Amino acid sequence: MNTIKLAAAVTLAALTSGVALAQNSTMQPSKDKPAMEKCYGVAMAGQNDCKAGAGTTCAGTQKTDYERDHFKSVPVGTCATIKTPHGMGTLKPM
Repeated sequence: MNTIKLAAAVTLAALTSGVALAQNSTMQPSKDKPAMEKCYGVAMAGQNDCKAGAGTTCAGTQKTDYERDHFKSVPVGTCATIKTPHGMGTLKPM
């Protein structure tokens, strides 16, 4: 009888710790995901991210490629290195 109780206690402890570990891993932010920043003038038509300026309200509203008042989210530190036919990306709308 004690063996059954001991086995049940060990099984319960293992299950509880497994559930706790699983919940903990999904609640922590991913360390693989880079921080993002707004980069203006690099988005293709219809591919801009949300809130681009006067006359637009959200993502996908950009009419032509590389509009300087629309942004695309890119990893921090990469915006100024993105080359387009109209120049480099910028952190401020033009």
